Amino acid sequence: MSPAPAAAVALPASVPGLGCPVVTAAAPSRDNRAKDRSRLFDERFLKTLEHLHMVARKVFSGNLRAERRTRKVGSGIEFADHRTYARGDDFRYIDWNLYGRLDRLLLRLFEEEEDLHIYILVDVSDSMSIGTPPKLHYAMQVGAALSYVGLANLDRVAIIPFSDRLLGRLPPSRGKNRIFRVFDFLRTCELGGQTQLAECMKAFVAQNKRRGLAVLISDFYDPDGFEQGLNTLRYNRFEPFVLQVYDQREASPDLHGDLTLVDCETGDAREVTVSKSLLEAYRREHDRYCAELEQFCTARATPFFRTHTGIPFDELVLKIFRAGGFLR
Repeated sequence: MSPAPAAAVALPASVPGLGCPVVTAAAPSRDNRAKDRSRLFDERFLKTLEHLHMVARKVFSGNLRAERRTRKVGSGIEFADHRTYARGDDFRYIDWNLYGRLDRLLLRLFEEEEDLHIYILVDVSDSMSIGTPPKLHYAMQVGAALSYVGLANLDRVAIIPFSDRLLGRLPPSRGKNRIFRVFDFLRTCELGGQTQLAECMKAFVAQNKRRGLAVLISDFYDPDGFEQGLNTLRYNRFEPFVLQVYDQREASPDLHGDLTLVDCETGDAREVTVSKSLLEAYRREHDRYCAELEQFCTARATPFFRTHTGIPFDELVLKIFRAGGFLR
């Protein structure tokens, strides 16, 4: 697995002599526009969320409860399966009819409806400050929209920003009136740092013992790649849900000539002569990396969506609902 390509106005690490992710030397390490989150969740945004919730109700035929079920001995009323009796099990749930026929002690298992836990993990590293609008703002709006529908669906939703570490946590809550806590948290949470998916996902699974849906919203520009982080979620029985956000200028930058490029997360600078052939090599590398991420998810039946910030966030959310996999 090669390193991630560069973010915004940038060139990829796999092209000799270039860094990842980078911005021009004249740009600050974090765009000031990304810092200003005061207007992210205005009245218009809230109306859009209510519309998305209405659409979600239609998509799922008015069923506002998550349909995650777990098999527990003696719980619920719908029979699911049998398992072999073990010392300490409750005798009341032994299937005596089967014992009479098979001479085996088997316990009846029943399905129980259980609240779905949804964890919204938002990348707030320095590379997310790139773009117009900043990828950070787009990611937060998508995260807030998914949170609103989950809260209204009476699921338990938690918000966890991350970069090179987990940067705080909004504990799980339910009920759509809790969306204002989500807004306040995203407006004020800490920003910055390098993207380190592997370490952050390791910390996440250690801190959250209740399994559930882990919605990961990021540009995935991690020099160490994405595989270990996603596998950590899978191996610990979380269900990854991957949303890759990028700026169109990252996929096809308009640069030429002699430039000083600065890594927006580490501050490393390199002198580069940007030619047409180099830009073409960059575009191929960016496309390859994105395709590799998608193929990794597809091969493991992990829901995956890629979007650029030019697409309205509500269009992406509607696409997610119609594709299925977020609410069940």
